[in-house]
Amino acid sequence: MKPTISIVVAIFNRKDELFELLNSLNAQTDKDFEIIIVDDGSLIDLKPTIHNFDEILDIKYFRKDNSGPGLSRNYGARRASKEWLVFVDSDVIVEKDYIEHIKNDIVNIPCDAFGGADKAHKGFNLMQKAISYSMTSVFTTGGIRGSKKAVSRFQPRSFNMGVKKEVFEKVGGFSEMRIGEDPDLSMTLWENGYTTTFFDDIAVYHKRRVDFGKFSKQVYQFGCARPILNQRHPKYVKISFAFPSLFLLGYILGFIEYFLLGKGVILAFYGLYTFLVCIHAMIVTRNIAIGAMAVISTYIQMFSYGYGFLKSWILLNIFKIQPKEAFPKHFHKD
Repeated sequence: MKPTISIVVAIFNRKDELFELLNSLNAQTDKDFEIIIVDDGSLIDLKPTIHNFDEILDIKYFRKDNSGPGLSRNYGARRASKEWLVFVDSDVIVEKDYIEHIKNDIVNIPCDAFGGADKAHKGFNLMQKAISYSMTSVFTTGGIRGSKKAVSRFQPRSFNMGVKKEVFEKVGGFSEMRIGEDPDLSMTLWENGYTTTFFDDIAVYHKRRVDFGKFSKQVYQFGCARPILNQRHPKYVKISFAFPSLFLLGYILGFIEYFLLGKGVILAFYGLYTFLVCIHAMIVTRNIAIGAMAVISTYIQMFSYGYGFLKSWILLNIFKIQPKEAFPKHFHKD
């Protein structure tokens, strides 16, 4: 018997993105699933967009006061009726065999929760493709978001994440964390003896941020969240989490070396790294412009995440400030 699925989408505004997501879900080869849309206090009316699909998709729409994505997903999960919850962000597009692959994988790969990769759609603009490269490249994240070969113990991300409803309920769903709530859930699952895995055939097209400024703010917040996660789940701390901070500090040290000692040994390393990223991005994307822009997005990612991680680590571990006091916006409203 095939597993049953509830797609849960927490959304704030993003009317156009919602249309594209629902359109891709309407094109599924397997249409036996329900969609739970949780409007997290949007400032625009999403109902006209949803009404376009009322008669062709099994959609349940709920509107609530704004509280952030994690609590909104919990709200939607409580109203889902199927065996498995599949969370996707409102700014993704899925392939037509997305649901079909999920059901087959669940049957053939026993697990309690799963996740998949994200990649750039051919219709994305150059900046979106460059950002997508930076978020999935072996030179930046180790490829953990885009390749099964790079995955040891996978932490599903909420833009493309599935979990058994009964398991989700037993661990209490997403926590009060507003940023980093998905790895927090993954590690909570592990601590309770549940398993997570990577499905390599359910990638989604994730638009992410559309400009470098917003992308910088996003990855900065991710960096701030990691030391908080390390405190909550010390068993799963890895030295690799600090690499972007070391990258940032090394870059600063390189300039000090150059101006004070007249040597460029450290900066030469960064020059080689820049060359490798550019060439690799051009090969992967087959586009020279994306290769150049990928260098910019990669440095933005490393510097912004590294600064956020370093700032958070100092506040939490040196000054002993509680996470909710240091980063109140990282947690849901009570």
